Amino acid sequence: MPERRRRFSPQFKAEAVQMVLETGRPIAEVARDLGIHDGTLGNWANAWRREHSEPDQPLTPVERVRVKEMEDEIRRLRMENATPRSPAPQPPLPPRPSQSPSR
Repeated sequence: MPERRRRFSPQFKAEAVQMVLETGRPIAEVARDLGIHDGTLGNWANAWRREHSEPDQPLTPVERVRVKEMEDEIRRLRMENATPRSPAPQPPLPPRPSQSPSR
């Protein structure tokens, strides 16, 4: 006889995910305590993280200065690469040995 699929309320899911996030306990341990499969709780936790991703942290003043320095360097290097250069002078070829008629 096939097993019936269990359904969980949104409140139960939210509380289960909250237990994982706030306690720092492993998903498998929390799932075991709640009597659900760890893959199920892992899916709920991943879905929550995708929906509630934190915005990027703003740069510190030191990081802003470093980014500006790097952007300036990139701009300078691109200009150097775009500037045509004359080829480096080639050293003269050694003299060819003279061939005498040997016939």
